[in-house]
Amino acid sequence: MKPHAFIAMPFGTKPGHDGQPIDFNRVFAMLIRPALEQAGCTVFRADEETRAGDIRTDMFQELLVADLVLADLTLDNPNVWYELGVRHALRARGVVLIQGPRPNQPFDIYTDRKLRYSLKDGMPDPATIEAERGRLATMARDTLAAGSARKVSPVYALLDELREPQWRELLLSGDNEFSRAYEDWRSRLEVARQKNRPGDILVLAGETPTRALALEARRAAAESLMKLRQFEFALEQIDSALALDDHDRASRVRKALCMARLGRFEEARETTQQLDADYPQDAEIQSLTGRIEMQSWIQRWRGDQPEAENTAPEVGPGTARSVAAAPDAAAGGGESTPLRQAATDEEAALAQAIEPFRSAFTLQPAHYFAGIHWLMLATLHVHLTGRTDASLVEQLLGGVHWSCLSARQRNPRDYSARASFAELCLLCFDAERVKEAWGAAVAVADRDWFALDSSRRTLAVLRDLGFRPAETAAALAIVEREIARAEPPFRPRQVLLFSGHMIDGANRPVPRFPAEKADVAAQRLATALDGAGVGPQDLALSQGAAGGDLLFIEACQARGVRCQLMLPLPEPEFLSRSVLQVKNGEAWRERYYTMKAKLGMPVRVMPVELGPLPPDANAYERCNEWMLNTALVWGVDKVRFLTLWNGAGGDGPGGTAHMYEEVKRRTGRVHWIDVRTL
Repeated sequence: MKPHAFIAMPFGTKPGHDGQPIDFNRVFAMLIRPALEQAGCTVFRADEETRAGDIRTDMFQELLVADLVLADLTLDNPNVWYELGVRHALRARGVVLIQGPRPNQPFDIYTDRKLRYSLKDGMPDPATIEAERGRLATMARDTLAAGSARKVSPVYALLDELREPQWRELLLSGDNEFSRAYEDWRSRLEVARQKNRPGDILVLAGETPTRALALEARRAAAESLMKLRQFEFALEQIDSALALDDHDRASRVRKALCMARLGRFEEARETTQQLDADYPQDAEIQSLTGRIEMQSWIQRWRGDQPEAENTAPEVGPGTARSVAAAPDAAAGGGESTPLRQAATDEEAALAQAIEPFRSAFTLQPAHYFAGIHWLMLATLHVHLTGRTDASLVEQLLGGVHWSCLSARQRNPRDYSARASFAELCLLCFDAERVKEAWGAAVAVADRDWFALDSSRRTLAVLRDLGFRPAETAAALAIVEREIARAEPPFRPRQVLLFSGHMIDGANRPVPRFPAEKADVAAQRLATALDGAGVGPQDLALSQGAAGGDLLFIEACQARGVRCQLMLPLPEPEFLSRSVLQVKNGEAWRERYYTMKAKLGMPVRVMPVELGPLPPDANAYERCNEWMLNTALVWGVDKVRFLTLWNGAGGDGPGGTAHMYEEVKRRTGRVHWIDVRTL
């Protein structure tokens, strides 16, 4: 998504300060538009002659949402000054000022940096236009790249405590072109999130209807990837969000969480310390600190690997097993075991985790997440050390009980609130109450495997510490029984990604992949797959064009690989363009239908899944990007890229060359079959 530039300037021919006419349409066409396009922007100029009624609303939306506003102050045009003032009031940054010759400087912006351009006969001076165009492009790029802390608006620069409005929310208020485009995009994003398809989200994240919403898209992508426990890849999306707004609180919080889950605790602590400095006495930030220290404490005594390496259980449909089971995990409440002793030895780290949760819950008693974790860790401290403060735990129990019940009352079907209450029951109440609470919790989980697995992991920690063995075992049994009913995510051992050439059409002037080379190519693909040891535990992703795609899928099916067909176009159109056009197209179409009949997964059609093709996009390149993202979210270490290709470059993002370079950069696991050697 290119940066969006809004131009506030006079239109048509207007008299300059010396009375000589200035053709501002020429200024726009010769200087402004080419310079901003050189800077990578999409350029929009307002039309003052038609600005009235609802058009004014659209103009306000432009001034609110534009990544860059360029104001031409050659004349004291009231509309231009008005638009500049609106922008300065709405946004703290993202303004470029230019002006042609004028006898004086406006007082209000006398010291502001401006680009001055020359005129000759009322048009940009041919002798200086190229240099001025280059300087304006550089100025635009520098302004777009400036950090979010830099305030260009004099309003925000002079009023230190003034904060920008929630302009992304204002953008979507009412019925306007932005809100309509956003709603259509958001609905597709939400479907992808509900189906746990972060590969779809990554494509949609780059196709927001306006760049101003890219931050929300990157946040959504990071959240989905974190849910799949792909924390390294989630960090890439978080860094992309922070590149758009380096002070974005939600992204900074997620970054700290990702680092903690990867075992990078010092970096996570540094991030939370910076957040705490920016948001002192903030319950959410205090709770975040507690989560990091709790994760650190558990890893210290349990010896877990970081979660990027410690994969979730790979179970088949209808099965379940406990996480991190250990030989001593089922020990009784009073019996000392190696794990329990190791946890006791890390008492100082446990205390360091308790304090932030205590602070968070004290600051905000409605923060039930902080409350339940304070109570849980305080109870475990008593369990491990034998030292107790009965009055503290009793008082805390009452507050946490109220907080969990209030959260459950606000949203009776919120699994997080229900599970927190069930955890409270496990900590303090009898076995029947524990069973009742956990039964009620899993009943609203809607078979969300990831949410249930998160509870299973928490219960496994309590089990490993020998905490209330009978009650913990009962809770685990209820959760695991529900997990067995849910469909666990298929976790492939390897993800095989393919891109390659079609069989040459009958009229292709220079042969690239002649039909007579198909059998040789099939043998080379079979050899490559056998060398990778592929089988039923693996996943293959490909389009279905006649030639490399079909040969690859056929070879995978012969080896029992689970195959996902991803089409860039509706199937009838795809068959017409990518199957029937080749030599012996009818025979290839029959092979396509034979292959399709053997698929165990529904064919995914890009326009159905992701919506219409964006302007100026190539359907085949977009589909390759879709497949690449879908493959990478399983973990870059699992991806194997096979390509049947002549090595020609020049294709854009999503092309074979891009896929080759991207997978090679990330993993190096590429196998290139050069069609020139067949």
